[in-house]
Amino acid sequence: MNTFEQPMTTHRIGTGGRGSLENFRARRRAFRALHEAGCFVIPNPWGVGSARYLQQLGFTALATTSAGFAFSQGLPDSERALTCERNLAYIADITGAVEVPVNADFASGYGASPQDVADNVTRCIAAGVAGLSIEDATGDPSSPLYDLPLAVERVRAAREAIDQSRADVLLTARAECFLVGHHDALRESVRRLQAFAEAGADVLFAPGPHDPTAIKALVDAVRPKPINVLVIRDSGLSVADIAALGVRRISVGGALALAAWTGFTRAAQKLRSEGSFAGFASLVSYADINGFFVTDYRTRQSDGRRSAESPR
Repeated sequence: MNTFEQPMTTHRIGTGGRGSLENFRARRRAFRALHEAGCFVIPNPWGVGSARYLQQLGFTALATTSAGFAFSQGLPDSERALTCERNLAYIADITGAVEVPVNADFASGYGASPQDVADNVTRCIAAGVAGLSIEDATGDPSSPLYDLPLAVERVRAAREAIDQSRADVLLTARAECFLVGHHDALRESVRRLQAFAEAGADVLFAPGPHDPTAIKALVDAVRPKPINVLVIRDSGLSVADIAALGVRRISVGGALALAAWTGFTRAAQKLRSEGSFAGFASLVSYADINGFFVTDYRTRQSDGRRSAESPR
């Protein structure tokens, strides 16, 4: 048992329809193919509704967001607050709600030891993910990063758990140097990402930099393996600009959830402090959103009936 919480239930892949084993195999193949050439954006829904909407827009893959989901549950973005069990349930909700591949934001694997990481990665795979990420952050401000040898062993343990599952899930290894304020974040990120690549990570990720020079340095350091870049503000770079740097995947973390919170908090504050409804100006209409979900609900009902009627 890890030190973070009590034993967890397992969220298992079903036998038919959207949650069938073959369906998840197809998603995993598609997800791997997305990383082989070009650049794609993988947005981060915080719930089933936002996941269904992003899929309808045509995004080819989605990723969970621990921050976006935690905020929706009235929790801070922390492993101790958003437990492994709760995160797994959210991940399973998203994978079960869409047809596109889903990458799991799986924090630091919810355990310090490599064995804890391996055990929890196995549970995450069972939730139907096409990929998952493991961080090297400890959550301890006095020692915010795992020492490199242990960090590498944790990535290797995740790799072995994936290989033993034979599920072809992509492993993303994250170096949190920029986010924890390391004094030489770029150099240390390169050192760690290269070691994680050697340990078996499929995708490398050092969240934080928006400067093209730093992004290009990370891309070159781990080439030919793909790099994920996190964009959580308007840095002046477009998707095309970032793709031109050699980046394969762009995620947005909690940014879409923060966009929703921005509208909500500003409207609520105006209502409370000014007695003003100005925050309701330029809203997306009820008819538009409800109409989307009416159509989407009918589609899901129809798909469910066809799945139930098809031979196993």
